[in-house]
Amino acid sequence: MAVNNNTHVRIQNWRIQMLMGGLVIFAVIIFGWTIRFQFVPEGQEIRLEGKDYEGVWIDFKPPRGPIYDRNGHLLAGNRIVYEVGLELQYVRSPEAIAQVLNAIIGIDYAEALRIANIPYSENAIYAQVAREVPAEQAHELQQLLDEWRQNYTGAKGQESLAGLVLFPYLARTYPEGDLASSVLGFVAKDDKGYHGLEQRFDRELSGATRRIFIPNNPNNVAQLPDIPPGASMILTIDREIQAMTEEILDQALELYDAESANAIIMDPRTGAILALATTPRLDINEYWNFAEVYPGATPFNRLISYTYEPGSVFKIFTMAAALDNGTVTLETPFFDGGYYEYGGIVVRNWDRAAWGQQNMIGCMQHSLNVCLAWVGTEMGAEDFYRYMDNFGFGHYTSVDLAGEATGRLKEPGDGDWYPSDLATNTFGQGVSVTALQVITAAGALANDGVMMVPHVIQSFVDNGVQMDIRPTTYGTPITKETADLMTYALTVSLENEASKALVPGYRIAGKTGTAQIPGGEGYLENKTNASFIGYGPVDDPQFVVFVWLEHPTPIWGSETAAPVFSEITQRLVVHLKIPPDTVRQQLGMDN
Repeated sequence: MAVNNNTHVRIQNWRIQMLMGGLVIFAVIIFGWTIRFQFVPEGQEIRLEGKDYEGVWIDFKPPRGPIYDRNGHLLAGNRIVYEVGLELQYVRSPEAIAQVLNAIIGIDYAEALRIANIPYSENAIYAQVAREVPAEQAHELQQLLDEWRQNYTGAKGQESLAGLVLFPYLARTYPEGDLASSVLGFVAKDDKGYHGLEQRFDRELSGATRRIFIPNNPNNVAQLPDIPPGASMILTIDREIQAMTEEILDQALELYDAESANAIIMDPRTGAILALATTPRLDINEYWNFAEVYPGATPFNRLISYTYEPGSVFKIFTMAAALDNGTVTLETPFFDGGYYEYGGIVVRNWDRAAWGQQNMIGCMQHSLNVCLAWVGTEMGAEDFYRYMDNFGFGHYTSVDLAGEATGRLKEPGDGDWYPSDLATNTFGQGVSVTALQVITAAGALANDGVMMVPHVIQSFVDNGVQMDIRPTTYGTPITKETADLMTYALTVSLENEASKALVPGYRIAGKTGTAQIPGGEGYLENKTNASFIGYGPVDDPQFVVFVWLEHPTPIWGSETAAPVFSEITQRLVVHLKIPPDTVRQQLGMDN
């Protein structure tokens, strides 16, 4: 019996040891899975799946950052709109729902009925009916839903609006309609920015989406974290100057029967753009009309995206280059016989006349193609194209807007360049530029030879911190002495010509341009790009203005673009509070 008892005891101890060992192994497994849940990616997924029973994960998108002009006027903001949809499992009366949606928010009855009749299934739980429903319509619809809920009894034949739901959200709004639309761009229903600033800085404006867990148990719901909005912008654009420019362009469009009217106003000292106006313009609150306003290949912003031959305004850069490298002085004589042969072609003046003995000021005043072709060929291809390259032609200006084009400056060595191109390029034919490149390069003449990068953003404000954009130098294509000579020459030229670009009380430097438009095997008859580039006051340049009219009547820049420049500038000096020359000189305000 004693032996049997000892055996029994040993068996019992073995069972206890086995049980304890099993418990230890089980504890180790539990501990291991706990570690796995905490740190291993697969464990994280399992934890998240388990969370689905405790609550839901929701993506919170912050409000899009607003855009202001330089004086704090709101140009782009947000408004509350609604999405209207159907929870398909609750829909009982598709016809009643379709009728209500048609009557209140204007949805096509047949389309609303089609959506309301979508059968509920695992893959069809919710159907969107409309987005960007204005608050007024949404409130009317919600009031009808509330009345239905109060009165609905479920009686036979009683129509049901069950399943119809509304969700508020923020959508982009533009309080000024089409004002500065070519600068701003727009945000579409997909919450993406298109064109202008909205596209170029879509990520910064939209901010960072946050994924937040919302418990199903309301007792466990903590306060939602503070999600900062997207970055806001303060522009260099002046709302009053922009509106004034657009108003004058609209009048010019009708007066001269032009295809488009465009203008840029820039501070040459910093590159800050005060106004950038084009036609046509789009009310960006109704961006869905885009194809109607901009049919075919029509650019959204002609001033930065469209390239064309600039014509005679380009002569100021040829002359500046020749003065800078010493090819000519302002007193260099030139006899204009009415034509100039070079590279197998014959260059003639715009009026096909011979102007006789001139100096370089006379060549600029009378805009003589023959003289400028001679100047350029005397300078030589290497120097001419080096200077034009330094002026930025054929390159991006690095403006802070989407859609900039580079144009084309053919140079020796390119397969399609010929010696004759040197002669024609000097007066702006055979060169492809954007209007923004022209005003940026002209800024060097107004700013002691220093060319600034053009920009429309003055500051970002992100998470309460303001970051100002510092002016950036693009380059110094000419010396201060050359810039002063060109300013003198362009001022005297306008005054001797009694140009329609003159501004009473202010001395202005500037140049007209009338560029033929290439088409077919030559240039189109009676179709031109008319332009004027000017800056002032000449003793202290504070603005550069470029006006460009497409296909105006009459065709000459001196008859169309020049008076538009004068009208814009006369109102601009008032906005900028720049006193007339005599007043500034009496007060010692000039340089």
